Amino acid sequence: MHPNSAFRPRQDDLAELLVREIGFAAIFASTPDGPRVAHAPVVLSDDRATLQFHLARGNALTRHLSGASALAVVQGPDAYVSASWYTDADQVPTWNYVAIEMEGVARKLDGAELVAQLDTLSAAHEARIGAHPPWTRAKMNPALFSKMTGAIVGFEMRIAAWRPTIKLSQNKSADERERVIAGGRGERPWRARAVDATPWRR
Repeated sequence: MHPNSAFRPRQDDLAELLVREIGFAAIFASTPDGPRVAHAPVVLSDDRATLQFHLARGNALTRHLSGASALAVVQGPDAYVSASWYTDADQVPTWNYVAIEMEGVARKLDGAELVAQLDTLSAAHEARIGAHPPWTRAKMNPALFSKMTGAIVGFEMRIAAWRPTIKLSQNKSADERERVIAGGRGERPWRARAVDATPWRR
């Protein structure tokens, strides 16, 4: 989480909304072999108390996650911000970004909980892409589905802490934010400053 409080969302539900909309996270944990990370689709519970995900059984994290403290990071949009976009020359480049960190202890899901997670994931994302008819596991051979679910391991992390960062130039004036937006769109806002600073070139 960025230390500047200006980059912490004021709306209590904004971090939750971003987790649900993005739906994909990096899962970090310490292991005897050192820190490890895995990347997985996630399901946030309705009460935002837990985050579920699954990993390939062969992933090194699966042997160490159950009962361990984990960190899940949902990464949103990000972009470079050129210092030349500001009217004040005494600035440095920076990076705007959106990131939601969630920390908690993970537990391994049983088979029925894993299948329920997969059903929830597919239903949500099939609806998002407007699939008609949506894919469901009922379309699969049950024996093959069971074999494939045997190759993954499901987890649920009880969220003990949320640490969102929404860094979108909120520490700048409204005018500077407009210039950053213009720069991000490729509108080259720095040209106006160059002309103003060197009127003899007109």
